[in-house]
Amino acid sequence: MSAATEAGPPPGPRTSSGIRTVPAATTSFAALRGQLHTAAEEFAGGRDALEDILLGMVDDVDRAVREPLEIFPVCHHSPASALAMARRLREKRPQVVYLELCEDMAPLLTELRNCRLPVAVQAFASDIDGFPPDWAPLSVVAPITEASAEYQAIAYALDTPGVELVLVDRSSDHVFQWDARRPAGDDREGAAREDGAALHGEAVGVEIGDLRPRFAELEEHLLRHGKVRHWSEWWHQYVEVPLGDGDHDTYRQVMFLIGSLFRRLAPGDGDRVRVDEDRERYMWTRMREHLAATGTDPADCLYVCGAFHAASRVEEFGVHGADGFTVSPRTATTWQYGLIPSSHAAVEAQFGLASGSVSIAAAQWTKNLRRTRVEPYRLEGQDGTKKTPAKKTAGRKAVAPGAVPDADPGPDPDPASAEDRLSGFLRRPPALDTLDEAELLGWSVDVVRAARRSGYLASTADAIAVFETSILLAGMRDRAKPTPYDFQDAAVTCIEKDTVPGRRDVRGIVESMMGGDRIGRVGYEALPPLARDVHDRLAPLELDLQRRGVRRALLDMTSRPGLRACSDVLWMLRRLMPHGTARPVMGERRLGERSVQESWDLALGTHQRALIELGYEGVSLEQVLEQRLRRTAHGPRATTAEVLAAVEDATLYLGGRRLADELGTRALEVLAGERTVDGAPEVLRRVRGLLAYYRTAEPALPPWIESFVRAGYAHYCTLLPTAFRDEDATVGQVAAMLGFLFDMEGLALSLGCDRTQLELAVAQSHPEDPAKTALLWAARVRLGTLSREELRARCDELLASPLTVPSYPRYLSGFVHALEPAPGLADVVVEAVSNAFGRLPDAVLLPWLPVLVTTLRANGGDLAPLLVREAGRTFPARLPALDAWIPPWRRPPAAPRAARPGPAATGAPRGAALLPAHPATCDALAELLGCTEEWAPAGTARRPPSLMDRHPDTARAVEALLADR
Repeated sequence: MSAATEAGPPPGPRTSSGIRTVPAATTSFAALRGQLHTAAEEFAGGRDALEDILLGMVDDVDRAVREPLEIFPVCHHSPASALAMARRLREKRPQVVYLELCEDMAPLLTELRNCRLPVAVQAFASDIDGFPPDWAPLSVVAPITEASAEYQAIAYALDTPGVELVLVDRSSDHVFQWDARRPAGDDREGAAREDGAALHGEAVGVEIGDLRPRFAELEEHLLRHGKVRHWSEWWHQYVEVPLGDGDHDTYRQVMFLIGSLFRRLAPGDGDRVRVDEDRERYMWTRMREHLAATGTDPADCLYVCGAFHAASRVEEFGVHGADGFTVSPRTATTWQYGLIPSSHAAVEAQFGLASGSVSIAAAQWTKNLRRTRVEPYRLEGQDGTKKTPAKKTAGRKAVAPGAVPDADPGPDPDPASAEDRLSGFLRRPPALDTLDEAELLGWSVDVVRAARRSGYLASTADAIAVFETSILLAGMRDRAKPTPYDFQDAAVTCIEKDTVPGRRDVRGIVESMMGGDRIGRVGYEALPPLARDVHDRLAPLELDLQRRGVRRALLDMTSRPGLRACSDVLWMLRRLMPHGTARPVMGERRLGERSVQESWDLALGTHQRALIELGYEGVSLEQVLEQRLRRTAHGPRATTAEVLAAVEDATLYLGGRRLADELGTRALEVLAGERTVDGAPEVLRRVRGLLAYYRTAEPALPPWIESFVRAGYAHYCTLLPTAFRDEDATVGQVAAMLGFLFDMEGLALSLGCDRTQLELAVAQSHPEDPAKTALLWAARVRLGTLSREELRARCDELLASPLTVPSYPRYLSGFVHALEPAPGLADVVVEAVSNAFGRLPDAVLLPWLPVLVTTLRANGGDLAPLLVREAGRTFPARLPALDAWIPPWRRPPAAPRAARPGPAATGAPRGAALLPAHPATCDALAELLGCTEEWAPAGTARRPPSLMDRHPDTARAVEALLADR
């Protein structure tokens, strides 16, 4: 460490809290300390806590000013801090810039030149190790705007040769190690989370210079006596404007004083104070380690941090601070890093600022630059900025550590001899900023013009009213000129009145006029590999997909077969990205079906953050989709239906059989472990679709689906009696089980299953619920153990008994669900409903109708179309025919037709005369059956052919068939 590091004022005694102080006689703030002591005695009547606070604030300022390593206090997204930072960097030209930002985010800062601000530096972790599982995914964001001191420091350090930028704050992993999770919705000023405000999602925000009272009564007092509505307006009026034209020393001392005030009045207990002190110990430890490793003179360094941390009172404060702070190791969590787009609204929502405050700060930053002619630092080649040639007289050149500069304008003033600028600033009355009538008149005209475009009936008179009301409000609030907040209130009062005719209110119009919600964009070069791959693969669409908004893409795969690859990418994006990123307007993709023409609405620029976070999971869409499907299938709570859905997605989006067969085998394992039937309807639907696809697209069924059908047949046969009795199992779930058993019965029997399992399961089922009872009857009809006539008789008994009439709708619900396993019973269900309407009296029918309608709507929405089609075939199509119509189930059975005279009358089978009349048909049938007998000559008396003797039932069936004709 250099001699300059060792030199400095001798440390003073420690206070009761263990903090070193500087003797009052050696400081430059003795006069201010005496004035505050006199004021405390006058107002408080003696020494008390007030005097300790006031004098302690002066001690904090004195201590920070005397630190050999210059501390530059800032407030986040403050134009005054950014302007003072730009001035100081050009004056001091430090060789090392220490910045209060997560140290593991340093490699990303060089990519800022490929982005359009505002953007946010993000650390993201989806697979966590060492944190509670319900915290996943973890996300930390640090938004950066152009009107911020941190951006000025970053731009200076990255574009100035020989300057080193060192991030000294805790890592992203320690953010979650040290911080307790805040409850959702902790927005102190209620900023709305709209489209732009949701760009950061649920990420934890870290900011440089969180400067706000933590003592609620203090903030309320400042707002009330300042005659403002929220903290952002108070800061703009009483800090931003007075410090805008202040010199460097005045700016530093005022910011030190504000940070000390808020720190001393903050609640002394709690995790937040402990975390703040640990952060300060961490940062000073890192800076001392860097100084010792590089041998850099602290006088050539600049420490940029929040004013709250600049007034730190920990023992580790300063280059001469105590050592021994131990940093806990990071967890095994794997962190991914990237840049995501941000916006003014997102910053406001993240940190609880008033709506529009960041936009107003950006406008104030532009105004300050024009007024002061200060040249800000901007990264060379950054989107949205112009390249400015370097000036030779812009200050001393940056030199490498240990090198001799070409021209030295002189050493910086000794921190120990810093002049007291704070006393004069506090005693000096605020400078009266004269009214800029041209600016206010321009605002008034612009807001009226914008309001008319939004549907307001505004006129020139309203512009005059806004102008005068703004001046009136400023006067009522003791202001020499209207602020943007005063103008906003005046515009709302004079133009909006009671109603909002369009989508934008006047407050939003003013915010847009002041600069609007500027939304950043991450450039192509700064995107992760997956995002770049997506843009490259969609390049044949010839659309600018990085811009915000919706782009319409038309794909004609017939004329341009190369667009099929684009179609595959779009369907995967639809599966992986949030709703609205890729929305198909025309075309669909299902198993075995692909459209030849598609139309898409694409909004990749709007959802750029989601695409970037998708890039943290892999390098291609196929890899990410495969990982997610595996994660879903092998999850601890995976169900059979979810695994089958993963099989379908793997077949649909990835193609091939490898992953689908693997996931299908996993579905078989999950099915064997299930003991409930909650997912039976979804399982039935998925298996039906997969079987239909494999039967048409593959030469043979995959082995896994054959095993699944065989195991599912036995599995549902085992659970069927329990499901009929279980009150938690719905009638739809039991119907899906029966549908699986009956639909897959043919394939299952061919694979070795025994139908006796199903017959025994149905015989052992004894439901008590009316709907399940009706479902059981339908299953018995399908099995053949109950005839249709017996089923009709049971329905008649239900209608005839007054005790069962109230529950008859529930029986009907069971019959409707029975159409799933037994669609052939649709005529019986139509008959049951018709009999109910025809036989029940009005006193019973009318109260029952709402129950019937709600039952059918709730339980039979998918099967009601079958019922409607059967009713359409049964009932007459014309109203006049209804009077003479007789239901089929009430018609008398038709009399059997008389047998026609023929060979049967003589005792010989009718086939004996039929077969010789059609010898070709008989020869074909004989060849099929393997018979080799010859035809007898005509007129030869012989006994009937051996074929007739072997199959008499067939001959009689053919005879009966011909008799009907």
